[in-house]
Amino acid sequence: MNKMESLINIIEVRKADITDLDIIIANNVEMAQETENKTLDKSTISHGVEEVLHNPNLGWYYLAEIDRHNAGQLMITREWSDWRNGYFWWIQSVFVHKTHREKGVYNSLHKHVVARAKKMGVVGLRLYVDSKNKSAQKVYERLGVKNSHYLFYEKDWSE
Repeated sequence: MNKMESLINIIEVRKADITDLDIIIANNVEMAQETENKTLDKSTISHGVEEVLHNPNLGWYYLAEIDRHNAGQLMITREWSDWRNGYFWWIQSVFVHKTHREKGVYNSLHKHVVARAKKMGVVGLRLYVDSKNKSAQKVYERLGVKNSHYLFYEKDWSE
């Protein structure tokens, strides 16, 4: 067993609940600053995370823990596909603490999501990644997530 395999064995993945509110907020704030140099409004992010934790129709979070300490997270939201008569799960708000990178944290989260999605009859997974975030792109590709032929457009009313 190599070092990576032995570390993966100690990573626990669980669904977040309201007691994880502060952890998820802190992770999102750090992720936005690191990946987009964006400072999130504390009130907005707090209410946004709390809303998801109280309303599973909006989505849910999975947390990865090492020795019962938060190592990372991701959020799942759903998109209905009439073409496929089923849901896609969108992977969002991905964050792994710097001290836990390259230890299999995202790999564990991803595998957990894939297993849950398949068990629940989800038709596929989707995610988006900043075009400059080459390290994240390599991780996703290593896990079999391919760059789609779709382009992503948005109109953000807050900007």
